[in-house]
Amino acid sequence: MKFLTGLLAAVLLIAGMGASHAVVRIADDRGGRIGTYVDKYQDLRQSGETVIIDGLCASACTIVLGAIPHDRICVTSSATLGFHAAWDFGANGRAITNPEATQMLYAMYPSQVKRWISQRGGLTPHMLFLKGRQLQAMYKPCYMDAQASAIKPARRPLPQAEQLESARGQLLH
Repeated sequence: MKFLTGLLAAVLLIAGMGASHAVVRIADDRGGRIGTYVDKYQDLRQSGETVIIDGLCASACTIVLGAIPHDRICVTSSATLGFHAAWDFGANGRAITNPEATQMLYAMYPSQVKRWISQRGGLTPHMLFLKGRQLQAMYKPCYMDAQASAIKPARRPLPQAEQLESARGQLLH
């Protein structure tokens, strides 16, 4: 019995160590619905994974800056962030700015990003691009020898869940 308990403790320790070194790569993400990104990044925040921004991260994708701790985000020389006001479809099917959603989006950003946006007139229907030296002054550079996976929009279960449930079942029998 002590052996099985020790084995389970070792499995949990190893599983925890592996998760802390995982990375997620964001590239060519043009954004989408704010709620979808809030959910996705809440899951990512809880996972402990590091985020590599390596290419375009625009619109709702930029919520990552407020959802993930600053020390778990890095940028490559190809990283570009695109910011604009939130919008909805109006009665005639055309896009109209949503002031409440725009304010909510703006409130999610870290202070240095808010300052940068404000210095350029705030969030408007026109895209503002943060890249190059200005972006690299705000976030640490990425070390591209890290293994990265493309972020997936759907929530995904932790791979160890089935294994841990099986191990727990073996301990009970």
